[in-house]
Amino acid sequence: MNQAVEDMQADLVKVRQSYAEITATQRRLLKQKEQADALGEDWYGRAQLALQAGKEDLAREALSRRQQQVDQSNSLTAQIDQQAESIDQLYEGMQTLEAKIMDAKAKKEQMVARARTAQSTQKVNDMLSGVTGKTSMDAFSRMEEKVEALEAAAEVSAEMGSMGNALPGGSSIEKEFALLEGKSAVDDELARMKGLLNPSSSSAAGGEKKSSGNPDVDAEMEKLKRDAGL
Repeated sequence: MNQAVEDMQADLVKVRQSYAEITATQRRLLKQKEQADALGEDWYGRAQLALQAGKEDLAREALSRRQQQVDQSNSLTAQIDQQAESIDQLYEGMQTLEAKIMDAKAKKEQMVARARTAQSTQKVNDMLSGVTGKTSMDAFSRMEEKVEALEAAAEVSAEMGSMGNALPGGSSIEKEFALLEGKSAVDDELARMKGLLNPSSSSAAGGEKKSSGNPDVDAEMEKLKRDAGL
């Protein structure tokens, strides 16, 4: 396509050169005809002048020279007419060739655009075929297997962590401290309650039991002691 356009453009250059040359020749012929017509008029006037002066031979010679210019003008007219036809043909051919070149360039651009569109469409189709076939389903299956494996690993890790909490050492230390802290809190609360019920009993560690004077209070106190393991 590019070569065809280049060939037509080269032909157009040649046609334009020929058109310019013939047009220049045409103008030169027109000037020569104008000169011949002017000389013919001059010789005709001289013939009249010689005839008025009674010089018939001189008048005849002037008319002969005039006729030469007339003949030359007629010959130039024929050439000019012939050149005019050639100029018209060249001009029409030049216009036609220019139109063909413009049309070829437009078609070339259209073909290039269509080719690019086809290539883009082909790429999209290839991409779509790559994700809609068996290969794509296999990829999804592999991805699902990986996710399930990760989930299973996470569950195992959580179970191992739970087992570690029940074993001695490691995180079991935290449980031991929690038990101690909880027991200490219970002891503190019991001591506080003892102090409220019988302030004198808190100062005699390991002494004999003293009554509050209220059987119900004493019974509740004994129950609390039993619950606390005292």
